[in-house]
Amino acid sequence: MTLPAAAEPVDLGDLTLAPDAESFTLDNGLEVVVIPDRRAPIVTHMIWYRVGSADEPAGKSGIAHYLEHLMFKGTETHPGNEFSATVSRVGGKENAFTSNDYTSYFQQVSKEHLASMMAFEADRMKNLQLTPEVSLPELSVVQEERRARVETRPSAELGEALDATLYINHPYGDPIIGWPDELAALTFEDALNFYRSFYRPGNAVLVIAGDVTVDEIRGLANDTYGKITDTLGTFNRVRPPAQRVRADRIVELRDPRTTQPSTQIAWLVPSYATAEPGEAEALDVLGEILGGNNTSRLYTALVREDQIATTAGSWYQSSAVDDTRFVVYATPVDGVALDKIEARSREIIADIAEKGVTETEMARARTSLLASVIFAQDSQSSLARIFGSALTTGSTVEDVQEWPTRISGVTAANVQAAAKRFLIGEGSVTGRLLVAASAPASATE
Repeated sequence: MTLPAAAEPVDLGDLTLAPDAESFTLDNGLEVVVIPDRRAPIVTHMIWYRVGSADEPAGKSGIAHYLEHLMFKGTETHPGNEFSATVSRVGGKENAFTSNDYTSYFQQVSKEHLASMMAFEADRMKNLQLTPEVSLPELSVVQEERRARVETRPSAELGEALDATLYINHPYGDPIIGWPDELAALTFEDALNFYRSFYRPGNAVLVIAGDVTVDEIRGLANDTYGKITDTLGTFNRVRPPAQRVRADRIVELRDPRTTQPSTQIAWLVPSYATAEPGEAEALDVLGEILGGNNTSRLYTALVREDQIATTAGSWYQSSAVDDTRFVVYATPVDGVALDKIEARSREIIADIAEKGVTETEMARARTSLLASVIFAQDSQSSLARIFGSALTTGSTVEDVQEWPTRISGVTAANVQAAAKRFLIGEGSVTGRLLVAASAPASATE
């Protein structure tokens, strides 16, 4: 398909994301989404649980991610790494990931092995076995992962501090991998309690994309997941709302490992789950116009025209159960102060809020968003991830399919209103990564 020129208006009204996708629900509450793709005899099988780090008990940060690791330790029927060894033997691939709002496990295999994957996954949904001997070494693995991904990377440490400052009175402020002291204190009993509370059909979404039909999957799902009884139903997520504070805050991290300073400014904004109709779509378009690519307002002004930054952009984390974040970021040219870049970025945002955006910018943004939809439909795993993340954060199959139509309805006035309402006059958190002259004392102990 040939994309229209960037400056031409784009009609998304007749475009549906994964139009052949269908869904149904098993008697035990498991929601099933089927996305047919018959270009090759390959299937992507994903089970999504509506539970993530934001659902953890107080003082148990990191337990959702820790349990993700422990899910690979086997059951009585399939002990040890039999599941993973089978995936490898049949030439497939697997992985898992944890977010604030969901945890997901997936395998991609040839079609003839799908029934086996579903049986394995259904078995560990119900029959995971854990012991201290198995669990304690894996806790050490997770702690090492935290050291490698966070404690050796200043940008990640700054990200933790920024989130903790932005999400006031809300669990999104806790790191998914856990705070170090709380992570060290986790036990296999904590993991089992978490598992028994949340890993069940009524709290899960099964997404299967590939060379299958709905009738095939209905039968296989009933024969595997359908045999699990769930008397608890869907978990009712009750979280305190993140508090909006008008005062701007600044978080700075100086570290000798930093070779290039950078800055980011974050605002608390609605997600697709919490926004009023049309607001999240307007934020999506605003993010694209403001900093989505090298023709955006930020890149054009900071990098090409003013030449005070080497890179600049913005992004909107749209899928979340609760309010989420909108972020502007930039890396300065040597010798340019971060506050100069921050001030210029706010000027650009204020200009959009006051004067709006052009139809050329709107057309370019629609084209870019349309391209992302088209390219996503070329990938089984991308489609499965889009539907899984949406359905575990409050959206429906129809919401996902109709997203292009809703984006097509966003006007320049909507984008201007979003900038004015959410990025002007609201409290923000600025995170600055700075170069330190010498190592901090803790680094030499």
